[in-house]
Amino acid sequence: MRLMFQDEARFGRINDPRRCWAPRGLRPQVCTRIVREYTYVFAAASPHDGTLDTLVLPDVNAFTMSLFLAEVAQRHPQELILMVLDGAGWHRAKDLQIPDNLRLLPLPPYSPQLNPVEHLWEEIREKWFPNLVFDSLRAVEDRLVEALVTLENDSQRVAQVTGFDWIVSIHMNAT
Repeated sequence: MRLMFQDEARFGRINDPRRCWAPRGLRPQVCTRIVREYTYVFAAASPHDGTLDTLVLPDVNAFTMSLFLAEVAQRHPQELILMVLDGAGWHRAKDLQIPDNLRLLPLPPYSPQLNPVEHLWEEIREKWFPNLVFDSLRAVEDRLVEALVTLENDSQRVAQVTGFDWIVSIHMNAT
């Protein structure tokens, strides 16, 4: 059995200026841009071993959630996956297709602090997107894929970011 936590995040061309270093006496200049173009990342993380499965998709709805669930099920065909997620409408949609080796477990309402994947979004925004202005949505997606591939290949970092004490103290039976 594999315990995974799932969430989605929106990334786009509206940037979020953040604090940055500058020599004493100089005020840093940070460009901003307000362009309402977005893409979405679906992610499922396993805090016990740092496994991370991600998919960049153009929308969030029952169809794209079904695609993501199928991708996660395909990546772990021999495991039963208990996937903890929030109460988004597309997580409860009647036309959501749940693979046979997945079970969905909703978090309590209004409790994003219980989902460790939220910390991955902050990690990505802080390390790969600080004070950047993108000329196209494709450039956003390219940067996002770079961040996701880096994290998927660094299970130790994912486990460190998502490994809340109350989660990793749960004993997972490997059989």
